[in-house]
Amino acid sequence: MVDRQNREGVKFGGGGPASDAQQARARRERLRQLALETFDISKDPYLVRNHLGTLECKLCATVHVTEGSYMAHTQGKRHQMSLQRRAERDAKITGGVSRVPNAPRPLPKKSLKIGRPGYKVTKFWEDDQRGLEFELQFPDIEPGLQPRHSFMSAFEQKVEVPDKNFQYLIFAANPYETVAFKIPNHPLDKNPQKFSTNWNKETKTFTLRLLFKPLEH
Repeated sequence: MVDRQNREGVKFGGGGPASDAQQARARRERLRQLALETFDISKDPYLVRNHLGTLECKLCATVHVTEGSYMAHTQGKRHQMSLQRRAERDAKITGGVSRVPNAPRPLPKKSLKIGRPGYKVTKFWEDDQRGLEFELQFPDIEPGLQPRHSFMSAFEQKVEVPDKNFQYLIFAANPYETVAFKIPNHPLDKNPQKFSTNWNKETKTFTLRLLFKPLEH
C-alpha cells in the first residue's frame, strides 16, 4: 500500500512556455485541488447523484462523472455566475440586498501545512471479501474540524502515470497536508456494515474501514 502526498505546484516535463490551453488546464487543476481540500461536498445543496451514479449540478444543469470534476466545476466561471444570479434573484424576492454584480466568490484561505498525519493501514479478509482499514492521527487538527475523505480515479491525479487498475483514497484535515492512498480499483461494498468511518474527538483519530465486493470468478 503506497501513500501519495498531493504535491501542489509540481511541474512535469520541460520545454517552452505553456500554451493558453495548458494554462487553463493547470488553473482548473489548481482549483480542483483547492476545492478538494476545503469543500465539504456532502453539504452542497445543488449536488444530486442520479440513478446512473454520476453527479448533477442542479444550478447549472451539468453532469459530472467524479467528485473531483464536480468540485472543479463549482470553482469555475459558469457556476460562480449562476450563484450570483441566484443570490440576486433571492434578494429581490426577500427584499434584501444582492451581491455586487460581477463580484466573484472568494476562495477559502489556505492554512499553513504542518506535515503529514501519522497513519496505519491494515489488510484483512471478512468471509470472501478483501478489506482495508485506515487509521490516521490528527493530534493538531484545527478546532471544530473533522477529517474528510474522498475517492479519486487514477485519471484525475497528475502525480503518477494513470493506471486503470488503481484508484486513490484521499484524506484531508487542516492544517495537515492532504494525503492519498493507492488502492485497487475494485467496486466497494457500500453496505453500512461493510463501509464505515469514525472520528474519535478524544484521541484525534480518524478510522475508515472498507470492503471490496467479492471478485467474480
